[in-house]
Amino acid sequence: MTSPEMVTWLQERTSLGILSPEVLNAIAQVIEEQVLPAQVNLVDEGTSPEALYILIDGQLECDNTNHSNSALVRGFLPGEVIHLQELLLDELATFTIVTLTECHLWVVSAEKFRELVTQYPEIAQALSRQLAQELAQATSALGYEQERSVALRPYLVTKAQRGIVGTSRYAVRLREQIREAAADRKSVDIFGEPGLEKDNIAALIHFGSPKRREPIIKVNCGILQTSGADLFGRAGGKPGLLEWLGEGTLVLNNIQELPEELLPSVTQLLKTGTYTPVNRSGETAPQPRPSKARILIVSEKTLPTIERFVGHIIKVPPLRVRKADVQAQVEYYTSLYIRARGVPKPHITPEALRRLQSYDFPGNLKELKNLVERAIVQAEGANELTEEIFWPAEAKKKRFRVNLLNAYPRLRRFLRSPWWPDRINYGFTATAFAIILAILFIGPQTRDRNFVLNFFWAWWWPFFLFLFPFLGRIWCSVCPFMIYGEITQKLSLWLWPRKLKRWPRQEAEKWGGWFMFGLFTLIFLWEELWHLENTAYLSACLLLLITAGAMIFSALFERRFWCRYLCPIGGMNGLFAKLSMTELRAQQGICSASCTTYQCYKGGPQKGEGLETNGCPLYSHPAQLEDNRDCVLCMTCLKACPHRSVEFNLRPPGIELWTTHVPRTYEVALLFLLLGGIYLHRLPELQSWLGLKLDLTQFWQHFGLSLLVLIIPAIFTFGVYGLLKLLNFNRKPKSFVELAYGYLPLVLGGNLAHYLRLGLGEGGRILPVTFATFGFSGEQLPILVAHPAVIAFLQGATIIFSVLMTMLLTQKIAKQSVRSLLGQHLAAIALAASMWAIIVL
Repeated sequence: MTSPEMVTWLQERTSLGILSPEVLNAIAQVIEEQVLPAQVNLVDEGTSPEALYILIDGQLECDNTNHSNSALVRGFLPGEVIHLQELLLDELATFTIVTLTECHLWVVSAEKFRELVTQYPEIAQALSRQLAQELAQATSALGYEQERSVALRPYLVTKAQRGIVGTSRYAVRLREQIREAAADRKSVDIFGEPGLEKDNIAALIHFGSPKRREPIIKVNCGILQTSGADLFGRAGGKPGLLEWLGEGTLVLNNIQELPEELLPSVTQLLKTGTYTPVNRSGETAPQPRPSKARILIVSEKTLPTIERFVGHIIKVPPLRVRKADVQAQVEYYTSLYIRARGVPKPHITPEALRRLQSYDFPGNLKELKNLVERAIVQAEGANELTEEIFWPAEAKKKRFRVNLLNAYPRLRRFLRSPWWPDRINYGFTATAFAIILAILFIGPQTRDRNFVLNFFWAWWWPFFLFLFPFLGRIWCSVCPFMIYGEITQKLSLWLWPRKLKRWPRQEAEKWGGWFMFGLFTLIFLWEELWHLENTAYLSACLLLLITAGAMIFSALFERRFWCRYLCPIGGMNGLFAKLSMTELRAQQGICSASCTTYQCYKGGPQKGEGLETNGCPLYSHPAQLEDNRDCVLCMTCLKACPHRSVEFNLRPPGIELWTTHVPRTYEVALLFLLLGGIYLHRLPELQSWLGLKLDLTQFWQHFGLSLLVLIIPAIFTFGVYGLLKLLNFNRKPKSFVELAYGYLPLVLGGNLAHYLRLGLGEGGRILPVTFATFGFSGEQLPILVAHPAVIAFLQGATIIFSVLMTMLLTQKIAKQSVRSLLGQHLAAIALAASMWAIIVL
């Protein structure tokens, strides 16, 4: 390049262009060209510059070791004049300069440049003018930065409080999402329940990003002006936070509290990256301005209007699903507190940790932090944090529960022993059931001469109807139907080794309940039309048919598919078990935090104190049970659990019906079928009460009346509900399916009142009937029969108590005033009165 070309290049491309052509020509005469390879130090920090360098081509970057002043760290572009100030003021180099790529440089040695400065004083004067301009610019920039600092200071986030603690899959996934969001500049929506410190996650995203040195501010959307002036600024007036922020990060906290007037503006900001300053009414709307700020949204739930314009969506999991992280969180909060207070670190006992893990923490991390700090204060320097210190940590669903296994250790030992239920089932029930069926077939056929028929109708029905409110589906744990089903399953696998079919859960959940309903309808009609109560071989056929269903489906499907979805007796037991005052459950926190094998559900070998089992026969996890419907109290989970998570609780009867219950249509249909069954059992009394004179010896008249009796109670209750809804008597009615469960105590009480006649009137004749079964005379044997007046009194008391419980349960389920549910209560009273007329009178 010739000297004139050099002069032109210096004038156009460098800061030396302010010098006269004469001076630039003199500089061009002494320039030497130099080419340096990449990753070579051009000059070292703290040394005297050897030359004046002008970068023609390539990339240079300073490598400053003074980390307290990061502003000195910068790169150099072509046209940069290096060491001009140092040579004029005789200073040392302030930083090391490294070549990033191969660089082409013009070099003027220090000695020759000083000669030029002596010869041309214009050079020093030009530098002074340049320095004065730079000082003025720096002063202006400093003033701007001070004003910016004052504007942003109230909202500034200085650091992230902590990282994501824990090793659960939720914690690992959350850390991955934070890293992904920090890697780019897209907007982020961080949402979740209160107390999850979502604003700290926003800070983690910012401080993990390349723009971490830019400011981050947090603005509570609930206090923003509806005009948006504090966020977007005013046209021709005071700047808003977005303008002051520059390339920083804006955290919109609690976006659900954003004034509706600002929602379109925020949507525009997310969608286009532009905003429109606020203008006075009547003035021309200003042009939208671009914003370089990154937007992070913090909310309790996503807003559909802005969700589709957000680059990343992070759902923060609540602490109740991260029970495996509770211990790490407790250790972390404990360490924070003791460092701040300078106190010794206490040890948290395993019992206390299990109690924390069994709590659901509605306040999430903030609540846990408060609990830990309060526990340390209460411990008063003790070496351990015990279970008692964390007394507030009790979930609502765990209130009013007493774990009978802890209160009675012998009960735990018995339920974990081989006696329950295997030895009872295979050592007694399986054999006794076969003998019972044989006696029903070959013995006398009437109830007054066959003790098995007497036992089945006069003992079994009233006893287990009475037991439902106490022990739920206890019958299913010793049920002979499924014992023979399991025998069939094992025998078929031995004879024909294969893999049993998996459950068609979706179809079974949809149609299984209706199959039970249909089967129970047929059983009721068969019982009434063919007098099963007083016909031994037909009762045996009924038992055989149910057993055959259990055996067939056990040969096809794994575990107890019949019990869970298809058995009509099991369906009735599961319905009445909802009223039970006991429950089998597991502590969800312990299961989530400590268990990785799920042996109570899947089965497996012995582990710790957990015994070897084949898993839950109904495929129910005790920590996930919503009610007693899917638990047969076989105690397999209690035997399998190595963590003592399983509990057998005493609780308020039927509490889940008004707390966590999920209504099902087919259950309601079965409920009203059982209600109709009460009237069907008393068909002659019902005829007499209504003044009907149908000939029940005629099959079709008997059949038609039986069918009507099964249907009418359901039509009556639904009609009352529909009429009240039509008249708008109840302005906020629950659905009929939800309220129908309120009739459950009345249905159970009505059935029990009916069978009390058999139990108290015929059950006490079991000894002479037994002798009569085998052809002996038992007339002289003792009997124990209640007086008819006593039976009537107990039947009436049962119905009265049941209707009162029905009214109370309906109130609990509906959560409304007595006045708004008066029609429902009157319907229950009318049903109870009709039961009184046909059962008691």
